[in-house]
Amino acid sequence: MSLMSAMYTGVSGLGIHSQAMSVVGNNLANTSTMGFKRSSIQFEDFFYSNVTAGNTFGQVGLGAGIASIYGDFSQGAFLDSSSSTDMAISGNGFFLVNNPTTGSTYYTRAGNFSFDKSGYLVDPNGYVCQGWKAYTDTAAGKVSNIGALGDIRLTSFQLAPQSTTKLRMVTNLNSSATEKTTDSTDPFFALFKSWNGQADTALSDLSYSYQATIKVYDEAGTAHDVTVYYDKASNSSGKNVWEYVVACDPTEDGRTINGTSVGATSAAGILMTGTITFDSSGTVSSMSAFTLSSGASGDMKDLSNWTQASFSEDGYPLFTANFTSASNASTATSTSASPIKLDLGIHSTATGGGWSGGVANASLVGTDFDNLPVLDSAEADDTTTTSWSSSFSINDEDQDGYASGFLQSIAIDSEGVVTGTYSNNQTKNLFVVALADFTNLQGLKREGSNLYSKTLDSGEPRVGTAGSAGLGSIASGKLEQSNVDTATEMVNMISYQRGFQANSKVISTVDSMLQEVIQLKR
Repeated sequence: MSLMSAMYTGVSGLGIHSQAMSVVGNNLANTSTMGFKRSSIQFEDFFYSNVTAGNTFGQVGLGAGIASIYGDFSQGAFLDSSSSTDMAISGNGFFLVNNPTTGSTYYTRAGNFSFDKSGYLVDPNGYVCQGWKAYTDTAAGKVSNIGALGDIRLTSFQLAPQSTTKLRMVTNLNSSATEKTTDSTDPFFALFKSWNGQADTALSDLSYSYQATIKVYDEAGTAHDVTVYYDKASNSSGKNVWEYVVACDPTEDGRTINGTSVGATSAAGILMTGTITFDSSGTVSSMSAFTLSSGASGDMKDLSNWTQASFSEDGYPLFTANFTSASNASTATSTSASPIKLDLGIHSTATGGGWSGGVANASLVGTDFDNLPVLDSAEADDTTTTSWSSSFSINDEDQDGYASGFLQSIAIDSEGVVTGTYSNNQTKNLFVVALADFTNLQGLKREGSNLYSKTLDSGEPRVGTAGSAGLGSIASGKLEQSNVDTATEMVNMISYQRGFQANSKVISTVDSMLQEVIQLKR
């Protein structure tokens, strides 16, 4: 074993401590880099030279080398941001971004995204955040992703109008109220018969007990008032029955049935009529509903033209308000119709909805309560129409139509669902942000610019939505800071500095020894 080997052993020590200092320096340089993950370096001993001394066996080391440079993917602290498109991941996972020039996909923990002029959600490099279009299952109350993974891009900043398809009106009708309009022949349709769509006032204020008005929207997004009128209906059965009429402004009635313009008749404006029946406790037990038949002819106000209403799939009676005077769209069964379901807090649970018993049209009901159709397998909602001995009140009203609107703001929830809020006070789920994770994080290749790329060692990414399959959740309006701890790095720096000094001392000492050897020649 020569002195030269000892010198090279010292040189190896200088080399690894120099590299270690570079790692520390890089960590400290990125103390304020969003999403940066620090590295740590591990050393290992090098080759050994065997030495035999008498009956013993020994080895002399030949220095040290770098075993690995280990990435620390521990969570960084969150920094508040004023931008809703800034995101941080709490837990496992990376955002996926696509280089639009090369088509290459990269992975990052830095969620400082913003929309560019073309509507793409991009990082500071112009790489596009990846995700899916959002699908909202209204019935299940869930948002899921549909289609292939791709660029998150806003292609339209305007929300198209939606015509009303459901009108909910839940009220309390004072059980002590008295009947305002009577009819000895058709007591359940007295209010209906007093309506005159051609008069200056279609229905006198003195002819009904209560009314509730709500705005609905046609296919073009134009708002229209629809009013539900209520009046008690005296009957020989002694039951607590109320008549109701659903009506719009007669001048806005664009229905045409069998060549007859409904708006030009006394029936103009009446969209549905029927009854609400309450049990002894004042809770709704059933209802009836009649609408203009597709076969209606002659006098549109004639009760024989008003037949049992058809049903929505979830069991609510339907009516049609053809505000736009569209062709073949004037009855609930028309192929071009946009029917509206009436929700008074009770519906039929029979498949597809349905009536039980009752006569075919309103003219056959007469004075006999038993001639009224009732809901098949009726079920009242938790909040439903009541008739208690308290003043009239509207307990719940709603409809699902709206005018067009312009995008005002963007919000992102913990599952990565990107939601737009529009000027018409509507919200729409637009996209779902994708996250990816890897089996071997140490196999990822650092590409700079806060980006990683997959390698054979990292394996293929597992792509999913936030909060699923072990992936973390997303915090909007937050940015993940670097996980570099300055104090730890300073301690490491001192340690590596001392190691470097010690190895340089080995070299200088060996150099002195070699000088002594050279002096032996003299």
